[in-house]
Amino acid sequence: MIARPRFRHLTALSLITLLAACTTVGPNYVLPENAAINRSAAQGPFTSVPGAPDAAASQALALAPLPDHWWKLYNDATLDGLIERAFARNTDLRVAQANLEKVQAQLQDARAAAQPSIGVNAQPGFGHASGVSALAPDARPSDHFSYSAGATVSYAVDLFGQIRRAEEAAQDDTQAAQAALQAVRVNIAAETTRAYADACAAGMQLADARHSVDIQQESLTVTTRLLQAGRGTRLDTTRAQAQLDQLRAALPPFEAQRRVALFRLATLTGDAPGAFPAALAQCSTPPALAQAIPVGDGAALLARRPDVRQAERELAAQTARIGVATADLYPKISLGLSGQSAGPMNMIGERGTYSWSLGPLISWTLPNTGAAQARIAQAEASTRAAAARFDGVVLTALRETETALTQYAQQLERDASLKAARDDSALAADQARTLFKNGRTDYLTVLDAERTLAQNQSQWAASRAALTDQQIAIFLALGGGWTD
Repeated sequence: MIARPRFRHLTALSLITLLAACTTVGPNYVLPENAAINRSAAQGPFTSVPGAPDAAASQALALAPLPDHWWKLYNDATLDGLIERAFARNTDLRVAQANLEKVQAQLQDARAAAQPSIGVNAQPGFGHASGVSALAPDARPSDHFSYSAGATVSYAVDLFGQIRRAEEAAQDDTQAAQAALQAVRVNIAAETTRAYADACAAGMQLADARHSVDIQQESLTVTTRLLQAGRGTRLDTTRAQAQLDQLRAALPPFEAQRRVALFRLATLTGDAPGAFPAALAQCSTPPALAQAIPVGDGAALLARRPDVRQAERELAAQTARIGVATADLYPKISLGLSGQSAGPMNMIGERGTYSWSLGPLISWTLPNTGAAQARIAQAEASTRAAAARFDGVVLTALRETETALTQYAQQLERDASLKAARDDSALAADQARTLFKNGRTDYLTVLDAERTLAQNQSQWAASRAALTDQQIAIFLALGGGWTD
């Protein structure tokens, strides 16, 4: 007869535990079938890779998979060292790392809600109760030491999966933060490479501009000697000097571009702007690829880009929060066990000072469920927004990649034309100088040829710098440097 009630209690507790393990409200997350990432057009090859009509693009781009550390394709030890330094010291990376650690702590907090909680309390005291409370109004109670101590154990029965959904959302948030950290790493690698390339490209353009100055200085020297020999005119000398001054005016902007790039490089690697390595101030050769750029296809791109992964995990987290909000429509049950001992100090440990209780705590808001319904509606709207944002990130990733590949292919053709123009103008300038020295043409022809050469030389130098910049844009769009 005594065992039967205990059996009923155990059966009820087992039933509650079974329900808690099997019931989870809210939708389970699955990748939407109509998501942009599932479209066949998003999974196939890019339109600007081999097979496209651009011959230059066919030679410069390849369908091979992109390596994780794409900057190593430049085979530049200085660049490798700068990127490693940036990964170790960049402030944006430190912020992203701290944000990840914060979200990881929130995940631990969510998991802790599923664990039993234990509380203890102790209250010693000295004094006496009032005579009225002791039902002896005329008595004068004596002072004495007393105590009260106890412990409680409580466990939230996750009957409808609210805690599980919260933990699921926190887990998805953690994965999104991990992807966000990797996105920062991708950007830091690209920006460090770009700053290094810009500094070296400015050095290259500065060297080309100085070469043009040197040539024009020689031309001025020739016209001055001819004038002194009675074979030239003061006008020729004046024109030569004006051209020399114009070429010299191009030097300061290139020097400024180089220093600005070095300042940017220093801050990217966690240093003060002026603390860039001194050797980099002499760099005049931008990093160059010795092979075609591996680009893969759309499926590989979307699986690799961290911002796509981040957006997908944020969608999963928002879906889980629908379940968190939906669980507010149902009762919440907590099981509690408490034990206490209280009495005079001289009775500590005696049987009569102990008390205990075991039972559930049930809370349920009825019939007003408007607030819970509103929170469900908010969670569902946030999920729809996250789904749209996920599609937008996918489409943006594809657009950025196609744009970068197309611009690079067109820049390759432009660079080839500019190089041919520079070579032709160099030959024409050399011929004009020879004719002028032999007295077979006037200096105006030489001046025009020199001006054309300087202009074409500057445009070709800028084109070579643009090629490197667009290579980096391709790598950035492809999301290289990130692994799962």
